[in-house]
Amino acid sequence: MRLISAAATGLGRLVHWGLTKVLHRNASQLPGRIALALDPQLIAHLRERTGKGSIVVCGTNGKTTTNNVIAASLEASGMRVLCNRAGANMVAGVASALLLSGAADWAVLEADELSTIHILPQLRPTYLVLLNLFRDQLDRAGEIDHVQDTIVAALAASPSTTLVTCGDDPLSMGVAVRAAQAGIRVLTFGMGEDLGLAPDRVPEARFCQACGTELRYEYRSYAQLGKFSCPNCGFAHPELDFVATAVAVDREGVSFDFSRPGEGTRRIHADFGGVYMAYNLLAAAAAASLAGVDAAHFQQALDGYHPANGRLQRFDVDRREVVLNLAKNPTGFNQNLSLLLADDRPKAAFLVVNDNYNDGRDISWIWDVDFERLTGGEGMCRVIAGGHRANDVQVRLKYAGIEARIADSVGEALCQVGDLPAECPLYVLTNYSALWSAKDELESLGEHHG
Repeated sequence: MRLISAAATGLGRLVHWGLTKVLHRNASQLPGRIALALDPQLIAHLRERTGKGSIVVCGTNGKTTTNNVIAASLEASGMRVLCNRAGANMVAGVASALLLSGAADWAVLEADELSTIHILPQLRPTYLVLLNLFRDQLDRAGEIDHVQDTIVAALAASPSTTLVTCGDDPLSMGVAVRAAQAGIRVLTFGMGEDLGLAPDRVPEARFCQACGTELRYEYRSYAQLGKFSCPNCGFAHPELDFVATAVAVDREGVSFDFSRPGEGTRRIHADFGGVYMAYNLLAAAAAASLAGVDAAHFQQALDGYHPANGRLQRFDVDRREVVLNLAKNPTGFNQNLSLLLADDRPKAAFLVVNDNYNDGRDISWIWDVDFERLTGGEGMCRVIAGGHRANDVQVRLKYAGIEARIADSVGEALCQVGDLPAECPLYVLTNYSALWSAKDELESLGEHHG
């Protein structure tokens, strides 16, 4: 390691010590930011610490869970792993994870899509796992084509990286086609069957990535994900390298048969669910198998994995179950609504939307969320709006035919459902900046259940 890199690493570690030990503050970003200011090529110099390689996980929804499951499965198989588990996925967060860790077999790192252009050229990961692409934070990220261009450019600058992406997503396949043309190796994962689900009422991408013709679907799993083809050109759903079949999703979790053509099939089960989670776990299983994790160790990791970062985290507050989850864009919210409505118990929902910088100032996306589904949701007892933009959410819900109350906190929302039976769970769905405050409040109010 060069002298400047050693100095940057030492300074970053000193900053981390001061933040955590003296100020008792979060240190997932600042050590990396300061170290990179001293050595802009620090990530390139630190990549030598991983003996076998690195896996970068990106995509609009599901990065943190997928990333952490991959890391847990590698550790279950006896490998040493460095990982940015808290979800600090910008360049500084990735640098912090690298400089604060010792030598490892694998680095497993979540990356913001727009940050890949700065991370991949230096890190040169073995695999880039691209989960999905949806409209998200348009005032920061721009339209999807800008995000796609960024990921393609990042891959072009790291030609030895293999792209592992969702073959069911035409937007991710738009990236894959261009990457393959640039000589990048591409592997795909997806559902091997029709899940029999009603398509979302407000779909995402409808048009061919090659010629602009409206796509045709044999079936859709959710949003634009499904078995698609263009009637005008050769752009179509690929032959999948990693396949999920016999998919079962309910309130108790998700399970499916995982297979790779020419190899055996194994059953995968997790006690946290949703159709989107089937895709996340399929991606994690694909990446883990490529890294040498066997079926038993992957399932062992899932058995021991309990979300502790606000994603599908469950709490018990005065005998009432509270389910906390992130919902930061139309597709994420719609999938959360599907999860909520799949719960056959009477239930209530607290919908929290902030407009801080990391959320995106523009919240017009709430009009693309299919809140109308809640009006026909059996057992939907009460809907409450919260966050900085609670009134905007309340107006949107009114147009959906829902008279929503307003609460300033999770505790206040719990008071507003206090007259409902204790068996009635409260689903708390928040975007980015509201997630951690809701998690902290729930941890102070009740008992966490994995």
